[in-house]
Amino acid sequence: MVDYLNKYGYTPDSQAVGRALEIIAANLENVASEQVYKDCFSMMDLTTLKTDDTPASVTRLVQKVNSFRESYPEWPLPASVCVYSNFAATVKEARNCDFNITVVSACFPTSQSFLEVKLKECEMAVEQGADEVDIVLALNAFLAGDYEKASEEIRQVRRCIDEVAHRQGREVHLKVILETGLLRTPEAIANASFLAMEAGADFIKTSTGKVDVNATPVAAYVMCECIAKYHEATGRVVGFKPAGGISTAQDALCYYSIVSTVLGKDWLNRNLFRFGVSRVANSILSAVEQKTVSYF
Repeated sequence: MVDYLNKYGYTPDSQAVGRALEIIAANLENVASEQVYKDCFSMMDLTTLKTDDTPASVTRLVQKVNSFRESYPEWPLPASVCVYSNFAATVKEARNCDFNITVVSACFPTSQSFLEVKLKECEMAVEQGADEVDIVLALNAFLAGDYEKASEEIRQVRRCIDEVAHRQGREVHLKVILETGLLRTPEAIANASFLAMEAGADFIKTSTGKVDVNATPVAAYVMCECIAKYHEATGRVVGFKPAGGISTAQDALCYYSIVSTVLGKDWLNRNLFRFGVSRVANSILSAVEQKTVSYF
């Protein structure tokens, strides 16, 4: 089993993280501005991952994004619309403006299936138009201490989506969800972060939103510190995506501030920072427009 913490010279310091988060929390009012809120909005993966999603309901969400600037011409579009893999083609058909198609794939949210099944789902999603593929770390291997198996699954997904995308003459990004609420310790979160980045993740993501504990500031801070250490050691730039339980404009400011503090302004763009959200869009709109907005 690889000792990633020793390899990258990083051990999470819970007390230091706690102090840093206290400072961030105390400063959120000073961070809040119309421009920061709009920046956060532009970094959203606007998400619908419900059991009762249908082609019609997904199409309605896409149509709201298509027509968003008619109502809010001074606002940016979300970075992407995020759906289950089987709706990639639905989003592609309905889309008529500039946002990406993100899918959750590889037997989301549990990653409990045969690798061959996971790879086929990812392949089909990219064939049908996915620009970004979010998968869940194989916790059945990781929590058993089989880091090599967990890493190999990510590497195989990476190869699979790259091959399909190459045939189409384009690139597809891979986000790996760590499901930090099930990892229990900062050390486990750090090990999972380094493992996913080494295996080829373009982004590391906190959570599925489908377990009891999802994104937390502590998990986000540790993951961002790992991204910084990995970048320092390898020169490769990896993005960060908090997701699950992010429901207010204040939540968005918190994660924006964590990224700004740990990784710096170079990460504060849609290429390296995303929010997985189903509810926060209206809260951000309401904060800037200074009235209750229920557009999405």
